[in-house]
Amino acid sequence: MNLTRTMSPHDAPGLLYCGFNQDFGCFAIGLDKGFRVYNCDPLIEQARNETGEGGIALIEMLYRTNYLALVGGGRNPRYPPNKVVIWDSIKGKPVVELEYKSQVKNCKLRRERLIVVLANKVFVYQFSLHPQLLHMMETADNEKGLAAVSSSQYHAILVVPGQQRGHLQIIDLQQEGPPQTASLIAAHSGKLSCLALNHDGSKCATASDKGTLIRVFNTATATLLNELRRGMDRAEIFSIAFNHDSTRLCVSSDKGTIHVFNLDPSVVTMSDHKPRGPTYGQVVVHPSQSPSQFGLTHSGNRGSSLSFMKELLPKYFSSEWSFAHARIVTESRCIVAFGEEKNTILGYWWKELED
Repeated sequence: MNLTRTMSPHDAPGLLYCGFNQDFGCFAIGLDKGFRVYNCDPLIEQARNETGEGGIALIEMLYRTNYLALVGGGRNPRYPPNKVVIWDSIKGKPVVELEYKSQVKNCKLRRERLIVVLANKVFVYQFSLHPQLLHMMETADNEKGLAAVSSSQYHAILVVPGQQRGHLQIIDLQQEGPPQTASLIAAHSGKLSCLALNHDGSKCATASDKGTLIRVFNTATATLLNELRRGMDRAEIFSIAFNHDSTRLCVSSDKGTIHVFNLDPSVVTMSDHKPRGPTYGQVVVHPSQSPSQFGLTHSGNRGSSLSFMKELLPKYFSSEWSFAHARIVTESRCIVAFGEEKNTILGYWWKELED
């Protein structure tokens, strides 16, 4: 998450970027004087590069390898903001530099691909010490640098904004020749604000700048799988993440909350007694009863008690709400992901930088 695009008084001074690696086992932060890399669980600092040569506004890890993609930023950028630098942490120096005519908004890495995102273009390279340009795609205005790429070694799916407002392009990077857009999805009527892919690229989750609904699509068929309601009021969505088996989704926003949704009915837990009613953090369904009799949807999320009248009432009453939520203890911006242990959430926010 690039923190330089919008400033918050609650963020730690000098913090420019924070983001997880592909398997959420590590995270990296960009600072006005360098960068750091941490292991998530246990929380251990793995690397630090703060030479005072300037700020890093974007840092993309390649799993736990020695390669990092860096883009300069802040008041005194280490590198020009229109340049991507591949840093070799073993050699302690850049090994690849790519320069563009405009500012780099984002960068994504796979073991065999390097994706660079500009405000209206996306470049896909063969990732090597001598990158070869494979594809170039145009997008609608993409100041946030929205892009997601699957991490599975068997499926290389890229998702970027389409050329129309609120639309998505799904690209299969494993096909040879010119890029083949597998699907075009009209995800939202408003501007896209956040997107995420699951591990194998079969599902894509999106949010618009309104921030009230999260939609999950099948990337192969472009069909809508889930429509999930975060809330009623407008919100800025900071992050969306699938769990490892794509049965749950977590979302963080500027409302100071983390929401967890079920995507698959099979993950709904059973109980031997009938509860008084569903509450946040509880997913209990009597084996012989339908989830709807407990105010839950088929997927185990919270639903409206009036959902049985959904054909007569506005769409809001048929919404699926998160089955669990947590409120963070700080007003700083937060990104989230699922941990390696079952039913654990990783939340990252930074209040003070320790030397």
